[in-house]
Amino acid sequence: MTKIAMIGAGSTVFMKNLLGDMLQEEPLAEATVSLMDIDPKRLETSEMVANQVAKAVGARPVIEATTDRRRALDGADYVVVMIQVAGYKPGTVTDFEVPKRFGLRQTIADTLGIGGIMRGLRTVPVLVDIAKDMRELCPNALMLQYVNPMAINCWALSEMVPEVRTIGLCHSVQGTAEELAEDIGVPIDEIRYRCAGINHMAFYLDFERLRADGSREDLYPLIRKVLDEARVPDWNRVRYEVLRHFGYFVTESSEHFAEYVPWFIKSHRPELVETFNVPLDEYIRRCEAHIVKWDKQEADLKAGRDIQVKRSREYAARIVMAELTGRPTVVNGNVRNTGLIDNLPQGACVEVPCLVDHNGVQPIHIGRLPVQLAAMMQTNVNVQALTVEALATGRIEHVKQAAMLDPHTAAELTLEEISALVDQLVEAHEGWLPVLEAA
Repeated sequence: MTKIAMIGAGSTVFMKNLLGDMLQEEPLAEATVSLMDIDPKRLETSEMVANQVAKAVGARPVIEATTDRRRALDGADYVVVMIQVAGYKPGTVTDFEVPKRFGLRQTIADTLGIGGIMRGLRTVPVLVDIAKDMRELCPNALMLQYVNPMAINCWALSEMVPEVRTIGLCHSVQGTAEELAEDIGVPIDEIRYRCAGINHMAFYLDFERLRADGSREDLYPLIRKVLDEARVPDWNRVRYEVLRHFGYFVTESSEHFAEYVPWFIKSHRPELVETFNVPLDEYIRRCEAHIVKWDKQEADLKAGRDIQVKRSREYAARIVMAELTGRPTVVNGNVRNTGLIDNLPQGACVEVPCLVDHNGVQPIHIGRLPVQLAAMMQTNVNVQALTVEALATGRIEHVKQAAMLDPHTAAELTLEEISALVDQLVEAHEGWLPVLEAA
């Protein structure tokens, strides 16, 4: 019988969506599902919800809940990871508030920038520990890694525990495709695309309509028409501006993307934030809103009043089913660059189409990206590389160098200011980071 371990299952709503997808698949209807979290209260709620999900879809799984990670991993076939190390407080709040003292503002701060660097420093050691436990307790299992900063996490895992099978999963590719379909008025089920790059900075290399006769229509002219006719949604101005200048549409949302590049958030040009509708401190607002809603959601979930199980856009269930049944599927996954993208560094984490069947996850060779896209991605890869190096060596200089090469941070602060900012962040994160020392 298949065993699925869900690490960080206290993320109740996300756990509910992933588990709902899986339990609607007949081969998984009687699976063993081991829910693990370090917060007993959240875990209790998640266990109740998981049982209600099973009842709602008519599944008969064995559901267990534990705060013992090794127990959850023991004998697992699939390990879903959805942790947030240090949580909203103190982790996320620190990532926003300390940089503000230096005049450095952020939107999401979970992928790149100083916030992404710090999140990576505190997250990777935990992921590596999970992977080492997997190597011992479930060596053939596949880790379905949903944690940001995705590229830093997956790159570090592939360097530090290469024996463990891992794929990083995000919903930005399929989610943005649906948004574009709405913008251009073409049903999503008629659209085919080829998308590649790095996580949160992948681009649709092809975006086409599949006609009934098997021919394909390039849909990029319709996307550009949204620009030409000034129909760009207010919340998506950043991405359409990037399309205007670079010729391709990026997968991650405008609020995310604004802090991966140096063009949209500048303290000395505050009008840019208004022009491009950049929501500063957006993740803080989201977290606060979720906290306000949580008590009501918890009561509703415990009472079974909010259990509506629908198929989500997440890839996890599709991957599991493809491996178990051999029926192939294609997902966009984050994997090690082993010659997949020719003009990005080998060994880096790239996001490419992956074929999945009974042979496992098989990334698809892309070749060379358009040179302007690879160049933009390289600015982010530099930050990821130095953060991974800092994790491998324990050298604080590499943390500072990662921040100094970050496009947004470098556009706002001097080298001395960045060095001082990192020192303050490391001090503020005491107890949450690996040991970092000067050479």
